Amino acid sequence: MQSVKISLNESDIPRQWYNLAADLPTPMLPPLGPDGNPIGPEMLAPVFPMNLIEQEVSAERWIDIPDEILNILYRWRPAPLRRAVFLEKYLDTPARIYYKDESVSPPGSHKPNTSVAQAWYNKQFGIKKLTTETGAGQWGSALAFACQLVGLECKVFMVRISFDQKPFRKMMMATWGANCVASPSSETNAGRKILEEMPDTPGSLGIAISEAIEQAVTDPSGETRYSLGSVLNHVLMHQTIIGLEAKKQLEIAGEKLPDMVIGCAGGGSNFAGVSFPFVADKINGADIKIIPVEPTACPTMTRAPFAYDFGDTACTTPLLAMHTLGHAFVPPPIHAGGLRYHGMAPLVCQAIVEGLLEPRAYHQLQSYEAAVTWARTEGFIPAPEPSQALAAVIDEAKKAKEEGKEKVILFCYSGHGLMDLMGYDAYLSGKLTDYELPQEELQKYTKDLENLPKAEARKSGKW
Repeated sequence: MQSVKISLNESDIPRQWYNLAADLPTPMLPPLGPDGNPIGPEMLAPVFPMNLIEQEVSAERWIDIPDEILNILYRWRPAPLRRAVFLEKYLDTPARIYYKDESVSPPGSHKPNTSVAQAWYNKQFGIKKLTTETGAGQWGSALAFACQLVGLECKVFMVRISFDQKPFRKMMMATWGANCVASPSSETNAGRKILEEMPDTPGSLGIAISEAIEQAVTDPSGETRYSLGSVLNHVLMHQTIIGLEAKKQLEIAGEKLPDMVIGCAGGGSNFAGVSFPFVADKINGADIKIIPVEPTACPTMTRAPFAYDFGDTACTTPLLAMHTLGHAFVPPPIHAGGLRYHGMAPLVCQAIVEGLLEPRAYHQLQSYEAAVTWARTEGFIPAPEPSQALAAVIDEAKKAKEEGKEKVILFCYSGHGLMDLMGYDAYLSGKLTDYELPQEELQKYTKDLENLPKAEARKSGKW
């Protein structure tokens, strides 16, 4: 029998995170304050603890993982690398398809790789409570889980459409002791303003971020901070444990480097986690195609401008240089809730500008078709988010067959879909439709960017 699982021992777990910022040929543009000038770390202090701010601005290539964090990660890490031999057989492809199975964590996704780290660093800094937002609920579940383990309170603002579509996620959060409310809510000034203007809004991650930040910075005790599940440098760095483990496992499987690395991308964390260690190889001359995948309904990487924009709807965050659909963007209520953010991680965006990444967008019907094909061959039911990546994996496997070439494909299976079966029901009963963001809608939401500082798309020209 062909081996389908490649496992590592606990002693093989990476003991350092990788920071791509140290190796980018052209550095990222700095975050800006309201006056248009670069901000210093002290401006982030009301929102994040200083030990995480130090990671956010670090130019060090490797950051040590504290033993106390590793002792929590050992619950499910190292995570298995699996080979999708049954999908390969079904597609009759010469490609060898490997996937990093991040669904094995207690919350069922990759998100605890950073939620555990963030909760631990906040606890060390003397923080008592964390606030956050969540789209599909994976991040909210992960932070609830982490806060319970390290002893912090947790408050989650969940995008309303996902709050309604995915009730089991909020039950998970409650089981781990967190308080989850639908966003926009009546608990914050930002939420009340949005509800007054748009009482029937499905919500957005930008709105939920505004609410979570507001509650953190207005706590008179100073013992509350905000925690973000994607986008920021330190979050992406915590996730690189995925790709670092995968490197060791591919070597055990007898592979050198993959021909391509694929991951879905909403804010960028799971994609960065699996791909950044391989982006470093590409910077150093390796021939690897690296593909972040998003929905056509929220085409941040594939159609949006590279610009300075706020990370939230209420414009309370620093300005970040990123591909953005505009901070006022309200996405359609597609089931891939984790892929509905208006922006993209600045590190991912700079890698796109540099030419190191090749982003793609897929319709949700093709993504669900890929998910069902996966479930009927490999057996596991994927979340709607990695189903976008699966659509690209299947396309590339078919292309390998057409070309008659053996290729090694690695992708991140970022979470299971057992909390997302309502989406499958809608797909299987023919109720889902494709949606591609109209150009006039994109232009409407990005018009306000004209009034913000311009972001120069700087690159080395090597790719």
